[in-house]
Amino acid sequence: MTLALIIYIVIALILIALVNVFVRKRNKKQASRKLEQRQARNRNQTSKFKASDLDRQPSRSQNERMTEQPHDEEHHTAPAEDSTSPSDDESVNDKADQEDKEETETETEEERKQRNQEKLRQTRENYNNQQESMFRFGNGVSRNVILAAMLFGMFIAILNQTLLNVALPKINTDFNISASTGQWLMTGFMLVNGIFIPVSAFLFEKYSYRRLYLFSLVIFTIGSLVCALAPNFTIMMTGRVLQAAGAGILMPLGSNVIMTIFPPEKRGSAMGTMGVAMILAPAIGPTLSGYIVQNYHWNVMFYGMFFIGIVAVVVGFIWFRLYQRTENPKADIPGIIFSTIGFGSLLYGFSEAGNDGWGSNTVVISFIIGAIFIVLFVIRETRMKMPMLNFEVLKFPTFTLTTLINVVVMMSLYGGMLLLPIYLQDLRGFTAIDSGLLLLPGALVMGLLGPVAGKLYDMIGIKPLAIFGIAIMTYATWELTKLTMDTPYLSIMGIYVLRSFGMAFIMMPIMTAGMNALPARLISHGNALVNTLRQLAGSIGTAILVTVMTNQTTQHMNTFAQDLDKTNPAIQDQMKQLAMKFGGEDGAMQVLMGFLKKLATVEGVNDAFWIATLFSLIALVMSFFIQSRKKAAKYAKEHNE
Repeated sequence: MTLALIIYIVIALILIALVNVFVRKRNKKQASRKLEQRQARNRNQTSKFKASDLDRQPSRSQNERMTEQPHDEEHHTAPAEDSTSPSDDESVNDKADQEDKEETETETEEERKQRNQEKLRQTRENYNNQQESMFRFGNGVSRNVILAAMLFGMFIAILNQTLLNVALPKINTDFNISASTGQWLMTGFMLVNGIFIPVSAFLFEKYSYRRLYLFSLVIFTIGSLVCALAPNFTIMMTGRVLQAAGAGILMPLGSNVIMTIFPPEKRGSAMGTMGVAMILAPAIGPTLSGYIVQNYHWNVMFYGMFFIGIVAVVVGFIWFRLYQRTENPKADIPGIIFSTIGFGSLLYGFSEAGNDGWGSNTVVISFIIGAIFIVLFVIRETRMKMPMLNFEVLKFPTFTLTTLINVVVMMSLYGGMLLLPIYLQDLRGFTAIDSGLLLLPGALVMGLLGPVAGKLYDMIGIKPLAIFGIAIMTYATWELTKLTMDTPYLSIMGIYVLRSFGMAFIMMPIMTAGMNALPARLISHGNALVNTLRQLAGSIGTAILVTVMTNQTTQHMNTFAQDLDKTNPAIQDQMKQLAMKFGGEDGAMQVLMGFLKKLATVEGVNDAFWIATLFSLIALVMSFFIQSRKKAAKYAKEHNE
């Protein structure tokens, strides 16, 4: 049923797209034909009136010279002028007014559309003229070339984030470290990544995009080589920090470049194309690393990242020739310290909450420290004339609402991406590769539909897309609350593909809508804030859903244990059969409790997906309150001081 629904939706979208293309081409031809006829009619009218004006109306200078002539000459010329000018002038004017009126009345819908397109073209030209003073491309380089080079670099940086998930147990064994110590290879990467994002607005104002892009790729490539050659955990951790520093700059850089070089009406398509890298790379990572670890040594994937990084640096050096005007803002050292400690502590606290529990001393202290320093950071930035992160972006309703929706969606997305592998690998016994392959089709659908969703955003705006996408996402997440120990593999894959299909219409368009609602001077600050909140949302969502799963598993296990009445004849018979099969009552009880624990965990996963469904439902309700594109643009224009 789910697969059939997906097929129907895809076919419907393809048909809609084909009909839309056909209708637009036909309308464009008709509008062009009407415009040519109108221009020809205007030329004929213009030439006719000019001839009559020359024959019948003297110029102002001629009239002045005529009044300066002697009285008798004026007496001879005046009657002739009086006999021709008044009546002819009135007839000409009446005729022109009548034809203008008829032309206005007979103006068709296609001509009005053509006139609106002409206004849009003029607006685009004005935008391009304004932007030419802000940035320029190198010789032979266009927007699409810049986008292609940037996507190549971003893809490998984002791919690196999920490559280590499957390889971590092997690395722990080779370095002879505990699982908690090895986890810092993941946690440290996330912390450094999250710390760099809030200060990205300051970096974008101080340094050119080209310099930041090449610097971040070089740092990332060096970090990959350090990880590949690492003989111990300390060197490995150093390499991961270097990788995170490069990725932390590249992630916000991509969306900021798109907002700079593309006009507003093309940003949706460009951001959708960028979504291919941002969505496909994390999904491919676990499957790729599982294959490598199963067949080769784990350092092969870091060597691969190193060589691909070299190619990315060369491609960026040749193609990424984007030069823009930069300033020399003063570094806000206290603000950087407050931001680093505040966001770093919160990210660490949420990452540990899922493992140690919300009440552990480490988590509580991390939350307190993070909250204090973030409050200090916000107070300092709101009082500065040139803040490192301008919180004025929150005054724009569309940006604020789309950011909140983005946060809620990310909480549901990242939590779901963690729960399904737990269910598949720990409860159903699937391998890491099987788990990755189940998630891969959904990621492919989401990535490939990104440009389509971006194009639709450019055409119809964010509100209908958000309602449509979040509604599908909510339904598919609700379907995941019905998992059992016997749910077919392909059914789970179909549900996840449907969920990803809905999210394709949300992920990049909702971010683009928020950025478009800001004036140009605040885009880099809005970009930094929304990427920071997305990082936090992923950690918060994962911590909440893992906590719900753990607590509910314990409750379900207690309930099952209470219901296990050994005096029940049916249960006694089952216990006797198990005791004969597993060598005694103790062995039978151990097998039975293991089975009950799996059932309890499945129920805990289902309860966690109920919370994820609630997140999606909240986002769906909020999407109904999104402003129209015209209102958001008008508000941004009024506040673009």
